[in-house]
Amino acid sequence: MAVSVNDDCRDLHFRKAEFDPEDCPPDCSKPCEKVCPADAISLESIMVGEHTQSDPLHDKLKGGVLTERCYGCGRCLPVCPYDRIRAVSYVRDPTTTSELLKRNDVDAIEIHTTGKGTDTFNTLWNSLSESINNVKLVAVSMPDVGESTVDFMNALYAIMEPHIQGYNLWQLDGRPMSGDIGRGATRETVSFAVHMASVSERPPGFYQLGGGINSYTIDCLKKAGLFQSTTFPGTATSETIGSHQTLIGGIAYGGYARKV
Repeated sequence: MAVSVNDDCRDLHFRKAEFDPEDCPPDCSKPCEKVCPADAISLESIMVGEHTQSDPLHDKLKGGVLTERCYGCGRCLPVCPYDRIRAVSYVRDPTTTSELLKRNDVDAIEIHTTGKGTDTFNTLWNSLSESINNVKLVAVSMPDVGESTVDFMNALYAIMEPHIQGYNLWQLDGRPMSGDIGRGATRETVSFAVHMASVSERPPGFYQLGGGINSYTIDCLKKAGLFQSTTFPGTATSETIGSHQTLIGGIAYGGYARKV
């Protein structure tokens, strides 16, 4: 099992949509419900009132966001014709997370960072350092922040290195939570990987693609020369493609996996 945390409330992975269905006009076409990839919005019309002159029957919407299903993609925010939906962001409590890491069933921790600076990451890491060795894998998920990306990653690795005894992994979050959109989303993720492949001073660890992953990703990786298939004993021979094939150690199917 993996535990996810964030070092900044601006991280898109740690937010939920929220609105009061009683604020919605009863005749709303409910585009938020249609656009949600996780089926996390459920609205239905009900009749309320006493069927009297002073309190006549009228339509009203009930339901709203199913918090346990919402993963914060934000698709509903711009489509609301009445601008009633808001995003509520939060930061996972590091003390609670530290206690979770001491459990026998937690194998990995995924740390989301926005790439805005190392101070918040350092604060979070220090609060977890006493329990971080209880996990086998430390994964850092981050976006491409341009020319400073590799320097930022190396700065993060310098913070983590004294306390890591297991494996570490970098999740290249090309276009967060957009895998169900289409080919354009995965191009950004693969471009991030191509950028990393061209840099020799990147920090050690496994590299995994995330954000924008879908059915086009493998083909895009092959065209970029970044895909390697592995043959296991008793299986057919596989073909190795590309000169940087060892860079990508895995693919994280998020939003696309939820859709299928």
